[in-house]
Order: sequence, then structure tokens, then C-alpha cells
Amino acid sequence: MTSLTYKCMKCGTCCFEIEGQPGSKRIPLYPEEVDVLIEIAKERGVEFNVIEDLVFPDVLNQKLLVVTYKIRLNNPKTCCPFYSLKKGCTIHQIKPFACQAYPLSLIQLDAFNFQISIDSSCPYVIKYHEILNNCGLDEIKEIFKDEYPKAERFYRKNKKIMLKIHRLEYKKKIKIPRNISIKEFNNALEKWDRVELRVK
Repeated sequence: MTSLTYKCMKCGTCCFEIEGQPGSKRIPLYPEEVDVLIEIAKERGVEFNVIEDLVFPDVLNQKLLVVTYKIRLNNPKTCCPFYSLKKGCTIHQIKPFACQAYPLSLIQLDAFNFQISIDSSCPYVIKYHEILNNCGLDEIKEIFKDEYPKAERFYRKNKKIMLKIHRLEYKKKIKIPRNISIKEFNNALEKWDRVELRVK
């Protein structure tokens, strides 16, 4: 069993845009998390912008179901507006699910399925890559003892949302196409109203 214990290095790698890949960084936020951060941004006079992240077209009602947003890192520092070079995260006590679980993250396997993964861009993960690569699940849980339970909560919340979508489909209240062309999807993005999907 390894004696490693993850400790955040406060480097901000997780908060910054990936160099040379504008728009590729994904810090997903649930609608209720966006609500909280909007209020904090207003109080602090911080510019805070999000764009839609995970959305499902509901062809029955011609609406887009918004599951998550992502933070736009389009400020001069190309980083989360709540990150400080001196202090690190300035919303540590109320930061979003995705940030609480980092460097563990949810990888989207397909529209409805996710798995917990380790972000390979984290300097701690890079430093101990070989050891982490050979660890079993129990060891990963021990190394990331604070982050793993949060990643599991993050995972369960996503599963609840997917279950809600399936229930709405079963009750014929919505219809999510399993095959949709890029043209049809872009048309929906342009013309349809949005509905946020929220679960507790």
C-alpha cells in the first residue's frame, strides 16, 4: 500500500485555460452553482461568465435541457475569476462540485454515462504518475481520501440527472433523440428556448 496522500499545490493549473487551446478547459457547473457564483461575483465586482456545457435537445417540446454550464475563462488572465495568484481559490468553502473533487474528474463516456478519472494535467499527478498508474481503487481512495467522496457525490448527482431524464422520457413528457445530425443540433441551439434540469 502506498503512503502517498494528495495535497493541493495551489498552482492553479485546474483554474487556468489550457495554453494554446482556447475554450477547451471544462469547469462544469450545475445551474444552482451558477446562481451562487453570480451573487458572489456581483458582491465582489468580478466579471463572471458561463456558457452552456451539457445540453440535451428535447424534440417533443422543442426545448434545450441544460444540465451543466462551464465557466468562460475569457478574462485577461484566462483563468477562473475566483482564482487569486496570492491566495489560490477565493471561494474554497463553497466551490463547485467539480473543483471540490479535483484532481479527480468525471469523464463523459457518452451522453448518459460517466466515470471517475484522474486529471493528468495536475502537477501532483504528473509527479507521481508512475505510482498512481499502478494503484488499485482502494489505494486511489486512500491517496485522494478527501477528494474521492466528493467525486462520488459529483458522480451520483450526474446519475440522478440522467435518471430524471429517463423518467421524463418514460412518462412521454420529453423526447431525446439518440441520433441527431450536427445541422439539426445547431438549429436547436440557435432557435429553441432553454430549460435547466435541476436535482437535489
